Amino acid sequence: MKYEVVQPNQYYHIYNQGNNKENLFIEEKNYTYFLKLLKNHILPIANIHCYCLLPNHFHLLIKTKHNLESKIISQGFSNLFNAYAKAINKMYNRTGSLFKRKFSRIRITDEVYFKNLVLYIHTNAEHHQITKDFRRYPHSSYHAYQDRCKEFSNFLVFLIF
Repeated sequence: MKYEVVQPNQYYHIYNQGNNKENLFIEEKNYTYFLKLLKNHILPIANIHCYCLLPNHFHLLIKTKHNLESKIISQGFSNLFNAYAKAINKMYNRTGSLFKRKFSRIRITDEVYFKNLVLYIHTNAEHHQITKDFRRYPHSSYHAYQDRCKEFSNFLVFLIF
């Protein structure tokens, strides 16, 4: 399978899963560690608009930064996946590939697709029957979205009055 080179100043749906559908996240602390690595390796190269981490796969909606070369962006993702795989292999005394393949990516060029993707990512845990209510799932950015909406709504009330 040929993968599109990740370009600067573009929106992407990034996703991957565990090799042989193995879990990527075994304990709660794994989710936290992955988010820490996202902050360290991805925020310098992209803005993260939303995410959902499920036991055996994850989804990200990102926008790459405009002033970077494609190879620097790809290196950031490579560093993320390598660092996480090494840590999990060491922590759980395992060997070999943790992720299924190179990460999948879909470039987003349509606003309707963008909006549907935000919904898809946030409801993914419910879709896979990991939770009965996606709003209660702790490993997604849904709560951050909800907080932003509250802040925006409070700001509008302030402007009106």
